[in-house]
Amino acid sequence: MLYKTLSAAVYGIDANIIQVEVDCSGIKCDQDHFHTVGLPDAAVRESRDRVRAALKNCGYDIPPTQITINLVPADIKKEGSGFDLPMALGIVGAYGGLTRKEIPDCLFVGELSLDGGVRGVRGALPIVIEARGRKISRLVVPEANAKEASMVGGVDVYPVRSLLDVIHFVNSGNGIAPIKADSDSLLRESQQFFVDFKDVRGQQTAKRAIEIACAGGHNILMIGPPGSGKTMLAKRMPTILPPFTFEEALETTKIHSVAGVLDSSTGLVGTRPYRAPITRSRTPA
Repeated sequence: MLYKTLSAAVYGIDANIIQVEVDCSGIKCDQDHFHTVGLPDAAVRESRDRVRAALKNCGYDIPPTQITINLVPADIKKEGSGFDLPMALGIVGAYGGLTRKEIPDCLFVGELSLDGGVRGVRGALPIVIEARGRKISRLVVPEANAKEASMVGGVDVYPVRSLLDVIHFVNSGNGIAPIKADSDSLLRESQQFFVDFKDVRGQQTAKRAIEIACAGGHNILMIGPPGSGKTMLAKRMPTILPPFTFEEALETTKIHSVAGVLDSSTGLVGTRPYRAPITRSRTPA
């Protein structure tokens, strides 16, 4: 039997919708025949072991039959572990474990642990933005990604903890409420600084140069001996820059989401980023 679910793959800071087609032949095999096609990377190919173990520990003992999973479109490389959840759901559906014959209005993404738990993935924000653009009304994501995914309006985001939660959600439609987020208030709350440019005493020339650079959008290069205040001044530059608009915050948050460094407790980057590369001097041998 053939069963189809929807997922997504991240490319750079954007995402593409991927259809996960699962076919279970019903013909018993002497060995485990589980094939994934459609340009999967190593993490996607390894998902067969995670999926089988997760299904077994959730009470679904899959017989040794021929299982073929096709990731459409097949000419785009698929990366990451976020296809675990839609693959497992497609297998359950192909064996008749789901009441719905198809789920065209819902997108699933998540990594499975061996006990059936759903772990967070990278790039949830680009995925929900793409889902909104493709008019997909519902998105099922790991609980760890729910807050960032809820930043985008127009899509109902359902946080899940386990594979069983997802199966019950598909079969009954009850038990999981979509998470709601007030993006404006979250943006205001996230625009908080622990330092301030006004705290700097002295350094009048350097402060004047930084103010001009920030006001005009120019580059600035600070040169001086260690301890002269370069890092201290640079760290306070974001506090005098114009505040983020919501769209600018989303664009920055997408980068943090894909890189896997987004704080799941906030779900939004509300301040202009500051990076301080650490250089280490080499000691002559």
